[in-house]
Amino acid sequence: MKEIKLEVVFQVFENVSELPRDVIQLIENAKEARVKAYAPYSNFAVGAAILLENGEIVTGCNQENASYPSGLCAERTALYYAGAKYPKTKMLKMVIVAGSLKEETLQPIPPCGACRQAIAEYEVQQKSPIEIFFMGTSGKIIKSNALENLLPFIFDKSQL
Repeated sequence: MKEIKLEVVFQVFENVSELPRDVIQLIENAKEARVKAYAPYSNFAVGAAILLENGEIVTGCNQENASYPSGLCAERTALYYAGAKYPKTKMLKMVIVAGSLKEETLQPIPPCGACRQAIAEYEVQQKSPIEIFFMGTSGKIIKSNALENLLPFIFDKSQL
């Protein structure tokens, strides 16, 4: 037997004012997208914003459905839109703002497993990492330099 030890490093920002200007702009875009979320079942709204290499910002929000598997997360809504509209353009940074519609969410909310897998697909395809910033409705922001920190041992096309 062999043991594998992984070391993961994240950056934690106490508030938005500690972030670079472009990330602050992405947070504003993600917050605007979050307002458009359709979340009547969970009352948990999520907004995502992605900065593309060409300077474009693409956003998405969660879209729920009474048949739960039929909904779509904000992160994948934004990813798939970026992939469809700008198929050859690298995604540089993603911001996720998530939380309850009933009370303030101070805990940073990371992407779910399905979204992590979708982000991994784009990182592998573009051969470069996507910086991921995630937060609740306010408070601390966590930064991951790449999806690999959130999902080690990704499943990708090399295993097919």
